[in-house]
Amino acid sequence: MVSAMAEVTSRSETLIELEDRFGAHNYHPLDVVCTKGEGVFLTDVEGKKYMDFLAAYSAVNQGHNHPRIAEAMIVQIRQLALTSRAFRNDQFPPLLEKLCTLTGFDKALLMNSGAEAVETAIKAMRKWAYDVKGVPYGQAEIIVAEGNFHGRTTTIVGFSTDPDSTSRFGPFTPGFKIVDYGSLKAVEDAITPNTAAIFVEPIQGEGGVVIPPAGYLKGLRELANRHNCLLVLDEIQSGLGRTGKLFAFEHEGIRPDGVTIGKALSGGFYPVSAFLASNEVMNVFTPGIHGSTYGGNPLACAVASAALDVLVEERMVERAAELGVYFEARLKRMKTDKVKEVRIKGLWAGVELTEAAGPARPYCYKLKDRGMLCKDTHTYTIRLAPPLVITREQIDWAVDQLEAVLA
Repeated sequence: MVSAMAEVTSRSETLIELEDRFGAHNYHPLDVVCTKGEGVFLTDVEGKKYMDFLAAYSAVNQGHNHPRIAEAMIVQIRQLALTSRAFRNDQFPPLLEKLCTLTGFDKALLMNSGAEAVETAIKAMRKWAYDVKGVPYGQAEIIVAEGNFHGRTTTIVGFSTDPDSTSRFGPFTPGFKIVDYGSLKAVEDAITPNTAAIFVEPIQGEGGVVIPPAGYLKGLRELANRHNCLLVLDEIQSGLGRTGKLFAFEHEGIRPDGVTIGKALSGGFYPVSAFLASNEVMNVFTPGIHGSTYGGNPLACAVASAALDVLVEERMVERAAELGVYFEARLKRMKTDKVKEVRIKGLWAGVELTEAAGPARPYCYKLKDRGMLCKDTHTYTIRLAPPLVITREQIDWAVDQLEAVLA
């Protein structure tokens, strides 16, 4: 007779086998099958609890299954989920006001996924170049950075330098110039009269939490002003509290012309993204030239509104700033010779290993076995991004686990 424990243990293996057989192999996840989330914790189908140090790539900054956001979603889903933008709904205008009041941008354009927000921004940058700057049609150029990650559409991967992202998906959309990340000279050398915009991540998350030199964003703002082009930032991962500011660009006291947000905009409950910009940029959109059936739907708006309220009223941005200082000190005091560099801003860290230590993925599996979930990137980097509801004691426990596997 098969024991009860054996039956339970086989549940993960069964689900993994089904996924492997019937799903496309476009991801290589760690072999943990989650069934429940609460705060900083995930529970697998065998009942084992893990501390989540990825936070769904910053989508669950507010913590897993936050009760206030869950309740807002339940209430709205019983009332009205979708009208399309062919009609108006009563949740859309209040969210627009809340977003613009909180962030200081004039207008917001709601979409669903982060990639859609980036595609919206690309359209805005190009159309602004033609309608406002006077660039000859079809010749607009957007300056982007090496090592970027902005999404997975064919246009976006066309200006990626990651071979996995570009993997035989061409031909790609022209009009992008790729320059070294963190180099103001490289950006200035790339600017021409046809430059529509400079478009970068203030911190490259997928790249391994790569933080540019101090003054980089301020320098980009000055270059954009001097050469009459836009500065647009992708804050889909770095925004909404992750770095200890509402936006990462606030660390340098600048304001871009536009910004893309997503992920934590819904607290992980539902795909919601937005492009935020000044009136001058946003006014290039007129009825019928851009849209989305689900963009700005009432369910999304109710969820996003609650997610923003939680972020502000529970002081999660301030919490990330305070605990980020402690997190950095703990990481940099680890006793190990396997770490080449720790890059950190707020509650967002990239722990880059030495080549001698070997790839990061096996260490992520060792951490999983100890009850801590995180993800490797670019071979040698372990990314750490806990939900912003984490406590000091939980940070201590997590760093202890990391130090143990890197000993």
